Amino acid sequence: MNITEIESIYLRLPDLDAERCDGTQDTLLIRVHTDEGITGYGEVDSVPLVAKAAIDAPPSHAIATGLRSLLIGENPLEIDRLWDKMYRGTIYFGRGGPAMHAMSGIDMALWDIAGKKAGRPVSELLGGTYRKTLKAYASSLMPDTIEEAVRLAEQFVSEGYKAMKFGWGPIGRDAGFDAEQIRAIRETAGAGIDVMIDGGLAWDLKGALRMAEVYEKYGVYWLEEPLHPEDLAGYKELSSRTTLRIAGGEQESGVTAFRRLIEDGGHDIVQPDLGRCGGLTEGKRIAYMANERHKKVVPHAFKTGILVAASTHFAAAIPNGFMIEHTTSASPLARDLVSEPVAFKDGYVHVPDRPGLGITVDEAVIAKYRVG
Repeated sequence: MNITEIESIYLRLPDLDAERCDGTQDTLLIRVHTDEGITGYGEVDSVPLVAKAAIDAPPSHAIATGLRSLLIGENPLEIDRLWDKMYRGTIYFGRGGPAMHAMSGIDMALWDIAGKKAGRPVSELLGGTYRKTLKAYASSLMPDTIEEAVRLAEQFVSEGYKAMKFGWGPIGRDAGFDAEQIRAIRETAGAGIDVMIDGGLAWDLKGALRMAEVYEKYGVYWLEEPLHPEDLAGYKELSSRTTLRIAGGEQESGVTAFRRLIEDGGHDIVQPDLGRCGGLTEGKRIAYMANERHKKVVPHAFKTGILVAASTHFAAAIPNGFMIEHTTSASPLARDLVSEPVAFKDGYVHVPDRPGLGITVDEAVIAKYRVG
């Protein structure tokens, strides 16, 4: 089997609000075609047109070339070798950032092809399915008002979620408001529900320490990315001075960056985004590196049903996976792009048993939101 074409398709809502930290408003869809008629799907979590350029660009020289030209004619089942070829072929402008993001979407599509060819779900191909279900946490931007936060918490409980996360939005603007917000959320959710907070890089170390005391009081399960991702010394001190689990990693690409988060930053939970970190291939390396250090992995997945499916297979196929992000965004890209989404029931997602990623992409949605 050979790769005959790689499509990078920019999908965008017409009313995109660039002031919101909401990755469900646009995406870069990847389609990898083969001469056997098998098509693989992937997704890139980046600035879509920047990552698209890393795929579509013609060759400049041996170690600076677009990914499409590197892979046409290759056997898509040789996933590890093709990952290395993409990494070496972009080494002048890559090793992370948009080039690695673009690699991630292609790698995801190659695993989809491999599963379809073998007639097996991706979780099995990754080495085996440790668990058939995963706790799913409702993931939402933090509302601007306490009343709306309470309404959302009530909604998530009524929908059967056993965990919920709120992030970004007004967090970090006013410590008193943040304290009232988490108090109201905890009272509404009740003691039996895990509540997580994504700080959205809102604080310096002292601010994060002050809020960590508040969040400890209300039993927050983890505090995610309260500091700038480069402040590893700050993370190390924060982690040593709070009982909260410290989570992060959605900004990172490659196993070396995640090793730094754990060893230099003291993170308890790492959150690779499979549309950014290097795909399922590098994601598995990250997970096993973390497992050797007795750390948990929860993939970041605030995009469409493609990334959610890939993340579900991934979390099910690693020894230290236990939870999955489940975006509650009303974006039609998040809700409608995949016509057979991962099944959710009673607070858990069920790992698809269909071949590949186990999804069907709706061509009408692609046509409606495609740009260019």
